[in-house]
Amino acid sequence: MLEVVDEKGNIRGIAPRSVIHGNPSMMHRVVHILVFNKKGQLLLQKRSLKKDVAPGMWDTSVGGHVDPGEDIEEAAERELMEELGVRGKLKFLYTYTHTNPYETEIVYTFTCLHEGGFSFNKKEIDEIRFWDIDGIREQTGAGLLSDNFEHEFATYLKAGL
Repeated sequence: MLEVVDEKGNIRGIAPRSVIHGNPSMMHRVVHILVFNKKGQLLLQKRSLKKDVAPGMWDTSVGGHVDPGEDIEEAAERELMEELGVRGKLKFLYTYTHTNPYETEIVYTFTCLHEGGFSFNKKEIDEIRFWDIDGIREQTGAGLLSDNFEHEFATYLKAGL
């Protein structure tokens, strides 16, 4: 179950994920975490081929839904642990709305610094690796990166962080 929200993030109801995904009129909240190392490289995850959204695509370091009744920062901390098996000091960056023919999400983006020692969730992620920012720029639009991540990356660059 996920909370259905309006454009300001106010909760308007609750519905099964299976109903929300596939209906872009049912906006819901997600968290993203951009994990950097000391060299300024960004960790990306290659999504499992079993995922219903962007299977096999390179995506944001960490991303996941906010559970009903869950605080945004709690969701980010939980997702960081669930997906990469680590804890980190999170810093909130920004929020934006992402929409495509499949879904509409209000994205709350955080960042953290972590050098490695990941224990990633092999049910959801096939591979992880750090990328140079220029390498990500070169792959934008080439069909290797998820549309969600390309929107995230453009938002990050525009923010000048």
